[in-house]
Amino acid sequence: MSMALREFGDRIAIAEVLARYCRHLDEMNLDGIPPLFTRDCLVSYGPDPLLESHGAEALARSLQRLWRWSRTSHHLSNIEISFDDDAHARVRSYVIAWHERDDGSTATLFGSYCDEFLRDGEIWRIARRRQEMHGSDAGFRVNLHRLARRPPPRGWQPPQIDGR
Repeated sequence: MSMALREFGDRIAIAEVLARYCRHLDEMNLDGIPPLFTRDCLVSYGPDPLLESHGAEALARSLQRLWRWSRTSHHLSNIEISFDDDAHARVRSYVIAWHERDDGSTATLFGSYCDEFLRDGEIWRIARRRQEMHGSDAGFRVNLHRLARRPPPRGWQPPQIDGR
């Protein structure tokens, strides 16, 4: 198999892991989560220790916190994959995660997953994950890692285009 063809297949396989993660969360199929991660994975959604997990089984237990939502819908896009070598990849993907409580109120998060993938035989698994929050609506109040953003250049003035 040519290198280009193998990389193409690897990109599809990695994107499928990301999609399965979202589907398993939305279906609350927490048994489907550990196979997507390495046994010794490190996952950090935020600075609170309750939002960090060491190991795939611990991650699945930690994600039980999502039972507090009656429904969720996770949508991925902008998947960027760079390969360090045949067995290591760095992946960044954007996520919009909608959540609904039993009372009908909602919370939406706009963020990204910063992942390190490892090849385990022919299977790609997430070894490290850090979620970064780009923003949210008023209903989302969990303290997640904030995306670091560059400040504007010195002397920059905002255009008067939004009535402020």
